[in-house]
Amino acid sequence: MQVQQCYELSAEYEGGHDPKKLEELGNVLTSLDPGDSIVIAKAFSHMLNLANLAEEVHTAYCRRAKLKKGDFVGESIATTDSDIEETFMRLVHKLNKSPEEVFDTLKNQTVDLVFTAHPTQSIRRSLLQKHGRIRDCITQLYAKDITPDDKQELDEALHREIQAAFRTDEIRRAPPTPQDEMRAGMSYFHETIWKGVPKFLRHVDAALKNIGINERVPYNAPLIQFSSWMGGDRDGNPRVTPEVTRDVCLLARMMAVNMYFSQIEDLMFEMSMWRCSDELRVRAEELHRSSSKRDVKHYIEFWKQIPITEPYRVILGDVRDKLYNTRERSRHMLAHDVSDIPEELVYTNVEQFLEPLELCYRSLSACGDRVIADGSLLDFLRQVSTFGLSLVRLDIRQESDRHTDVINAITQHLGLGSYREWPELKRQEWLLSELSGKRPLFGPDLPKTEEIADVLDTFQVLAELPPDCFGAYIISMATSPSDVLAVELLQRECKVKQPLRVVPLFEKLADLEAAPEAMARLFSIEWYRNRIDSKQEVMIGYSDSGKDAGRLTAAWQLYKAQEELIKVAKKFGVKLTMFHGRGGTVGQGGGPTHLAILSQPPETIHGSLRVTVQGEVIEQFFGEEHLCFRTLQRFCAATLEHGMNPPISPRPEWRALLDEIAVHATEQYREIVFKEPRFVEYFRLATPELEYGRMNIGSRPSKRKQSGGIESLRAIPWIFAWTQTRFHLPVWLGFGAAFKYAVLKDTNNLHMLQEMYKTWPFFRVTIDLVEMVFAKGDPGIAALNDKLLVSEDLWSFGESLRANYEETKNLLLKV
Repeated sequence: MQVQQCYELSAEYEGGHDPKKLEELGNVLTSLDPGDSIVIAKAFSHMLNLANLAEEVHTAYCRRAKLKKGDFVGESIATTDSDIEETFMRLVHKLNKSPEEVFDTLKNQTVDLVFTAHPTQSIRRSLLQKHGRIRDCITQLYAKDITPDDKQELDEALHREIQAAFRTDEIRRAPPTPQDEMRAGMSYFHETIWKGVPKFLRHVDAALKNIGINERVPYNAPLIQFSSWMGGDRDGNPRVTPEVTRDVCLLARMMAVNMYFSQIEDLMFEMSMWRCSDELRVRAEELHRSSSKRDVKHYIEFWKQIPITEPYRVILGDVRDKLYNTRERSRHMLAHDVSDIPEELVYTNVEQFLEPLELCYRSLSACGDRVIADGSLLDFLRQVSTFGLSLVRLDIRQESDRHTDVINAITQHLGLGSYREWPELKRQEWLLSELSGKRPLFGPDLPKTEEIADVLDTFQVLAELPPDCFGAYIISMATSPSDVLAVELLQRECKVKQPLRVVPLFEKLADLEAAPEAMARLFSIEWYRNRIDSKQEVMIGYSDSGKDAGRLTAAWQLYKAQEELIKVAKKFGVKLTMFHGRGGTVGQGGGPTHLAILSQPPETIHGSLRVTVQGEVIEQFFGEEHLCFRTLQRFCAATLEHGMNPPISPRPEWRALLDEIAVHATEQYREIVFKEPRFVEYFRLATPELEYGRMNIGSRPSKRKQSGGIESLRAIPWIFAWTQTRFHLPVWLGFGAAFKYAVLKDTNNLHMLQEMYKTWPFFRVTIDLVEMVFAKGDPGIAALNDKLLVSEDLWSFGESLRANYEETKNLLLKV
């Protein structure tokens, strides 16, 4: 009854926004004891989850129905979506690109999706799996040939799953470890991504055929790549230790080889053909003769039974043996740090793994069996090329100050003084002189704090594990060339055989402004240019820049920083890859994938895109097979379109206006967030910020420094706390001040802003996303929160913020 009463009051308030109904609802909720409060909160959460699942299935059904009718041919499916076939058609028929141009551009582009752990998925994995089964039941109910018996069975199954979901704890009782986060993240590969990649690439092949290209995307084309921060992101997370990084890499290798191993037998069963090339027959005979000498007890009998009339099975049988040994070696290393399986019996790099598969593919093609080669074998080759032996490449992330501490300890130990106190130029000169020399800088006698030992031990892990386990080494809070050179020197000192590419991360407003000059200084160093081989990656942070300066200024500065970085890279002949550290919410730079990519400055993607997939959105990107397919399609299609049909550049007068009003946006944002003495107290009373810090939704602490204020709070709890109050302050604060200043200064500015909105993708996307947040916002709920939670002396402050909200909304609608 109480749930129903709350539901009806909520519906009445939502329908007419009558504050009396909201107050009545507030009185009902505040009168509940804690036990009843939990039950009602759980019931509403459950209902909303079910409504979302039903809506998702219905949307997918409608989409399929329209595609079946051909309603989408020749036009974009939605302004927030990208269909690969429609993109090909538009490029060829509307933009006069040749099919060959499209194909060449596509097969040379790369989209690297980087899974992050933070803040991780707040809902438990067991509950997500139940939601998946509910989604499956609803989907099956749409089938046209469903019988009454089938429907009854599905209804019963649906009832069971809904009941089980309601009886399951939504939130973890204990915080996850980084290994738990990694296992949860990697489970998406097992469930959807592993099979989703070859399925998507087959769809791309079909779409290419429709524009006249009869070739397939090469199996080794780097169209889709996957990386991870789970177990590698140690920036402010003391739980990510060198041991954790090692465990996570070995676990990922075991998972990858397990999936290959389970698939290779099916491939062997399929490859029963006897005709083969001379090259393959010679290899098969060699393997057959030596099979009885192999120390693989599990498969000796299996080997003896294979007739040489099935040469492909002999080749693939050897692959299977090596996969078994590779898996067991990783398992031994994980448990005991050593393994008695010698390296010559395992795969140590992906080239060794690909070679016999390529041999089979060449042989089938040469013998007129290309149609067979392009079946399961091609899918397998594509999986090996995409996932390698490590499943994902692990990025390492560490704060620049931690590297400074290590170098400082070294210089003091060598009697050279304090590196920390040296000016930037002296730091660079010393680092370069050491990088150009060969002497070791330190030995076991180097005095180490726990923090210094942690940094050096991490580099030791990089040196010990196979190089294909790792991707980039990311330096957060990077400001200068010495930050990059210090990591290069530490990699050399710790004998990292294949040094990781070093990626500076520029986050705060001042760092973004200084980034082009810092990279220009770095590129002017001859040693460094030789080291990077004309390729550089730079990461830009959306979350912290927004928290630092407000969303409008951050978005504009990120745009300008990318433009300037590209100019600098061109000047020095360097191919620059931008790594976008976006979150899931608008306040963290999130938004529809298609729009986010197509609104980037011209030439900043250029066929190479790297972007984070935050922990809280992995489920909605990859939780189901069709979601995985659409995610891969969106990223690939939008990246292709941005490169072949770049967005317009802003006019000089637009730039000038945005430069001017951004100053006022930042002033108001910082005046309220960082300078207003009442703000911190109001924020902590009006939002569940402190409660977020106690939730078991991630292994990382909610603050960089536990004693700090807003500046030390991580961007994610900062955004989420305001989302819970439906006030979304970090997203819109500053926009009103910017627009008000522009309109009051010159009425023509309003027309210019409207023109910018109509014709400039970057500005339109920025405004549309803020408008979407206003559509979700409700200052009435924020006001009730104030009344129930905030001390009376702060009510006037809350009222002034809500007045600002309304003014900003009205100005936004005018634009």
